[in-house]
Amino acid sequence: MNSELLRIIEAIHHEKDIESELIFTTIEQAMVAAIQKKVGEDVVIHCTLDRKTGELSVTSDQQHGAIDLGRIAAQTAKQVIIQSLRDAENAVVFSDFEGRVGELVLGQVQRIEGGAIIVNIGRAEAIIPRADRVRGEMYSPGDRIRAIITEVKRVGTRVKIILSRVSPDLVRRLFELEVPEVSDRIIEIRRIAREPGYRTKIAVHSTDPRVDCVGACVGIRGTRIKAITDELNGEKIDIIRWSDSDDDLIINALRPAQIASLNMESETKICRVVVPDDQLALAIGRKGQNVRLATRLTGWDIKIEGVTQMPHSARDESGQPLGPPLGESESAGFDTTTAAGEPEATESTEVVGDPEARSE
Repeated sequence: MNSELLRIIEAIHHEKDIESELIFTTIEQAMVAAIQKKVGEDVVIHCTLDRKTGELSVTSDQQHGAIDLGRIAAQTAKQVIIQSLRDAENAVVFSDFEGRVGELVLGQVQRIEGGAIIVNIGRAEAIIPRADRVRGEMYSPGDRIRAIITEVKRVGTRVKIILSRVSPDLVRRLFELEVPEVSDRIIEIRRIAREPGYRTKIAVHSTDPRVDCVGACVGIRGTRIKAITDELNGEKIDIIRWSDSDDDLIINALRPAQIASLNMESETKICRVVVPDDQLALAIGRKGQNVRLATRLTGWDIKIEGVTQMPHSARDESGQPLGPPLGESESAGFDTTTAAGEPEATESTEVVGDPEARSE
């Protein structure tokens, strides 16, 4: 029995990553609590569990002879051990995941509860709330799923790990996973604007003049970008060449539409863009999606007009003009997840900013 107890303690140590000493101490405290429940809490009890032999010795300041703990006291010991080990396991999980916010994790869907997805991510369960799910994505128990850790917090004695599929960081981490130049910091992702499930614009820059940032992200015959769009269930991705010049960045962000002219008002951060009439629909995009994402990506309130048309600016779901976000882009504070309208999902991936480099 004693050797079996030692084997159980060793198994818990390896499986739950709980220190063996903590397990021994927990058992000793549980036995003290059980005995005091039988003889009285005012009685001083000392309990020692030998670390090598597994022998349990109990001493007291008073003589009580042999003590039959009974069912209730034994149940008390069991509850103390279970709760203490659960608390210790939660502490280990919290310590492991609290520093991993923003990290990409791969898990398996366990179940669906009220629209939220419960995901097994190894030693813990995490949750993707309904608000952090991409509209239209369907999952079943057993499905593999990737998501970003957005929050790790304690709720009572439990640890709650929140995942997201709508965060722009998901796109960033997928590029780091699929494009070695991004993970090696040869290619920098400067800004991201995203409407989850529909379209993303991502501005990239190469720190090495010998490396084509757009071509590297696309990969040979589009293999790299295809792996990313497959993980995003067909979400369209526009890869844009970054420019420190605002006017060049705006032109790149609005491609493949051709720009006739643009007028930038620095004080108001408004950019009035004129395009040929036959390019107007392309520049605005389906339900304003192209100009809306370009506005978020560049930080300028882009107003588009055809040569003979009235101005068209990016608008939100209520029809109000959508101004540029405060501060920097996603990588420095952009809220790129608010979708205006419900644009239809597209299947292709388009590379903009370099007309000759397009993925299939």
